Amino acid sequence: MGQGLWRVARNQQLQHQGYSGQGYLTREHGRRIATNNVSNTSHRKQAQGGIDIYHLLKTRKSKEQEGFINLEMLPPELSFTILSYLNATDLCLASCVWQDLANDELLWQGLCKSTWGHCSIYNKNPPLGFSFRKLYMQLDEGSLTFNANPDEGVSYFMSKGILDDSPKEIAKFIFCTRTLNWKKLRIYLDERRDVLDDLVTLHNFRNQFLPNALREFFRHIHAPEERGEYLETLITKFSHRFCACNPDLMRELGLSPDAVYVLCYSLILLSIDLTSPHVKNKMSKREFIRNTRRAAQNISEDFVGHLYDNIYLIGHVAA
Repeated sequence: MGQGLWRVARNQQLQHQGYSGQGYLTREHGRRIATNNVSNTSHRKQAQGGIDIYHLLKTRKSKEQEGFINLEMLPPELSFTILSYLNATDLCLASCVWQDLANDELLWQGLCKSTWGHCSIYNKNPPLGFSFRKLYMQLDEGSLTFNANPDEGVSYFMSKGILDDSPKEIAKFIFCTRTLNWKKLRIYLDERRDVLDDLVTLHNFRNQFLPNALREFFRHIHAPEERGEYLETLITKFSHRFCACNPDLMRELGLSPDAVYVLCYSLILLSIDLTSPHVKNKMSKREFIRNTRRAAQNISEDFVGHLYDNIYLIGHVAA
């Protein structure tokens, strides 16, 4: 009975100290939350050279502006950082409120270079009255024009001084841009083989496994939907570039550009075989090794087996 009374008294003491419900874990959880809050507050105070950013964000000009943060009251570096997360449309809207901040050239320069990584005009002395905001509008207009008619789009960029009339400059622009329609781009590259040659040389396949390198290649230069001369040209150019990037590996494996060409074609056919729902009897690893080595006898059986495993586990090389 004495032990029973002692338990009752002890439970009352624990409840009084905050151990009710979940007991010790609840109190520990509360202690962790308090510690995290102190840590976060300390971190905020350390930012911007000791300025209490949290306090600045809470600052209001008047009671009428409650709930509205005026970026002009913040340090310029912090205001520009906040605005840098906006896209072009939202930045234009923000300029209606913070005209000086949202029209800053650094913000529009960042938008241009993050969307179009290379333009010839970036490396030139800007003409009188140059504006990155205006350049963004021109780049956007030119991209839309390219997606409707590639030749007219490239001509537009050149007429505005954005691109030089050089296959290498056009190739760099294409390589660093993700806003161009891949179908129109494929048509353009098929017609402009000089641009295609420079575009291939921009790829670096050093120390990459062959199927992964092929995937990266077709991610920038999309493969045609049907077999033909253009696909053969792409594989040939890729094979020579892959060998040029990996001379030591080619000597170690005893591979030539012709052998890499055979492997690439085999990988594309294997990808179709393994991923197509219309193929019921999938090619086995043994069949793939036998067929590939029959076309290129000097290739190692283990190396060909690793190629099969990569396609089987990761998927199509030209999807």
